[in-house]
Formats: sequence, structure tokens, C-alpha cells
Amino acid sequence: MTATLPDLDHELAIDATTADALFFEARTANTFSDEPVSEETAQAIYELTKMGPTMMNNQPMRITWVRSAEAREKLANRMAETNRQKTLTAPLVAVLSFDADWHEHFGTFFPHAAERKSMFDGEEQAGMREAVANNNAHIQSGYFIMAVRAVGLHAGPMGGFDAAGVDEDFHAGTSQKTFMVVNIGKPGENPWFPRLPRLDYDVATTTV
Repeated sequence: MTATLPDLDHELAIDATTADALFFEARTANTFSDEPVSEETAQAIYELTKMGPTMMNNQPMRITWVRSAEAREKLANRMAETNRQKTLTAPLVAVLSFDADWHEHFGTFFPHAAERKSMFDGEEQAGMREAVANNNAHIQSGYFIMAVRAVGLHAGPMGGFDAAGVDEDFHAGTSQKTFMVVNIGKPGENPWFPRLPRLDYDVATTTV
């Protein structure tokens, strides 16, 4: 059975312009203008991102904003060749990592039941803590991309890089582990590849 496409104007709780900015017209930028991204805008992106739900409100994702020429060059050297120029020229780059010791903040993010931290304490729980951190940080990365779009910018998420090398350069001595690099800014010249097809509802969903 082929599903009937919904009347989105009727179904949406947001206006069409907002829906276009967040979903339908939003694209992954591959080139960027030289218009800077302010610290205030970066803070706004985080304030939106942090409101998305995670398991036990654990919020394991960490953001390293890369602005300086020295840091940008260092990061570019850890990127796949096809990603280096984008990393060097984007107005702002975010290195997304997860904190494998996210449970140490239980008293802050889950104050009504801070004692549940004990469920995740100890070396024997390290694998579980990391899996929880990885899963929930990836959820947060989706909120992050939508937050970038919500402030009127475009995001270019990338996975082609030496994660261990990035951690060595930017997260040495911490429990943070990099999983994504995101270029951020206004689009530049010829920023878009052709829009690729999306899976149909009948292919991607099942009703039981």
C-alpha cells in the first residue's frame, strides 16, 4: 500500500517559513562566506541544543569551538583531504565529542535522584558509560544541527577525520572523545551539491 502524503500545512505546528528554514530548504553547506559567527551566536546555538531530551537528562555532548588560525590548521591536518579546505575556510568549526565520564555531573543534571550516579560508577561500568555517552551525544548532534539552522546559519557535518588525533590535539587529559566535526556559517559560492533522494514513508516506517 502506498501512503498518501500528508497535508503538511495542516499538520505542522510551526509556520511554513520556519519549516523551510529547519527542514525543507536547509542544506549541508560545502562552501562558506567569510561573514563571521559571533560568540553570542555560538552561545545561542548551545542554549537551543541543550534543551533537547537525553537519557536521564545526561547531556554528554561537548563542543570545542575552533576559531584561531593555529587551532584550525591543527584540525585540518587531522581531516580527510576532501574535508580540509572546508575546515580551513568555514567561519566557525565545532568539534563535537562525548564525555565518557558524563555521570560525574549527576548532581547537576538529575538533582532529584543524584544517588543514581552509583549505577554508573566504577571501572567495570566504563563500557556502559561510554555507550550511553556515545548514543546520547549523537542524539544531541541532531539538535545541534537544527540549532545552527534556527539561528539562520548552515551546518556541514563531517565524519572523515582522525578521531584519535583530534582527541590528542584538543582533548588530551580529558574524558572527551570526538565523533563529529561541523563547519558553520553562511553559504558561500556554489555551496550546494544536488539534493539527494530521501526514502519514502513506506520504506522507512512500519506500523505494528
